[in-house]
Amino acid sequence: MGSFKSISISIFCLASLFFRYSGATTFEIINNCPFTVWAAATRGGGMQLDNGQAWAIFPGAGSKQGRIWARTGCIFDSSGSGRCQTGDCNGLLQCQAQTYGEPPNTLAEFAINQFNNLDYFDISLVDGFNVPMEFSPISGGCSRGIRCTADINGQCPSALKAPGGCDNPCTVFKTNQYCCTSAGSCGPTTYSKFFKDMCPDAYSNPLGDQTSTFTCPTGTNYRVVFCPQRNEIPI
Repeated sequence: MGSFKSISISIFCLASLFFRYSGATTFEIINNCPFTVWAAATRGGGMQLDNGQAWAIFPGAGSKQGRIWARTGCIFDSSGSGRCQTGDCNGLLQCQAQTYGEPPNTLAEFAINQFNNLDYFDISLVDGFNVPMEFSPISGGCSRGIRCTADINGQCPSALKAPGGCDNPCTVFKTNQYCCTSAGSCGPTTYSKFFKDMCPDAYSNPLGDQTSTFTCPTGTNYRVVFCPQRNEIPI
């Protein structure tokens, strides 16, 4: 997957950008949290977003799979080096190729232009949870958005509590029961059921389930919102 072309923009400028880049899939990322987050995208992307700010990414040709997430509690120097409390990617503002965020972090995952000209997208809690998230199509006649807005941090099981979020059991216990690292049975656990009950649309264990993957026609544009309002209905 190639590098992301990225630009920091205000929400009000997004419409013109979508028109300009109408030939490519666009991901609009908005921070609705009452605090600063440092948005991240796999294969070379990162941007500080204060409340109300937005960032658009345009995966290039061949960039068919990726992740988007929020980092919290970050401090970076002028060179872009530092550290984040959640979602850190090797201490860099600009996450590099093949680098995923350090748990716990809520993930928006996508695979563009797959079988039958479909995009696949999901919200994953397999790496834990740090901020609420909405992941919705905003074009292409696709209407099914997904979200995870439950108070997972506030209700996190004591064994999974972590600074800034709710960790995943694989990171905490490091056993096959939770990590599914070897062949054989590896089904839902008490902890994965906790996440699934809190956010039914989201993946909650490494094996996942068919109810947590959603599709839209290739060419659809998408929006990822950190801390969406809980009374909003996904579009």
